[in-house]
Amino acid sequence: MINYSTYLWRNPLDEEAAEMAYAKNQVTKTMTFDEFVKHIADHNGVFTRGTVKGVVSDTCACLVEMLLNGCKVQFGELGTFGISLTCEPADSMEEFTASNIKTVNIVFTPGEDFENLRSRAEFAPVASRLAQKATLKAEKSGETTVDLEAAKRKPASVPEEPGV
Repeated sequence: MINYSTYLWRNPLDEEAAEMAYAKNQVTKTMTFDEFVKHIADHNGVFTRGTVKGVVSDTCACLVEMLLNGCKVQFGELGTFGISLTCEPADSMEEFTASNIKTVNIVFTPGEDFENLRSRAEFAPVASRLAQKATLKAEKSGETTVDLEAAKRKPASVPEEPGV
C-alpha cells in the first residue's frame, strides 16, 4: 500500500501558472540493509541471512568495480546499471581535461519486474506530515482541535518541502 498526501504547487518556471494539486508518497519506513537481507532470507528459505548478506555485499562491490571499469551491467529482472558524468564545460575540446569531470552518477534503468508498477499499486490518501505532527501535538497537550493553517505556516527562512 502506498500512502500519499496531496499538496498545491506552482510551476516556478511559469509565474502565471495556477497552483495545481499533486501527490507525494509518504515513506512508511526506511529498511536497513540487515532488515532487507532478513526479508530476502525469509522468502527464500534455502540460504541463511549471512549467506544472503555476503552475496549482496559482494554484488555491490563487484557492481561498483564494473561500473568504474566502464561497463554497463544488466542485472536480470532488476534492471541495468550504468554511469553518466557531470562536467564543468571548457571553451574548447583541447582545453577539456578529466579535471572538468565533477561527478560520476549512477544511472539505473528498471527491468521488466519494475515496468508498469502503477497497475499493481494500491494507494491510500493520508494527512500530510505537518497535519499528522500537529494532531499528535494537540493530542499530547489535551487539546480538542487543531489549527491546520497555523501548522502549515513556516518561518520565512525555512523553505517548505512539497508534500509535507
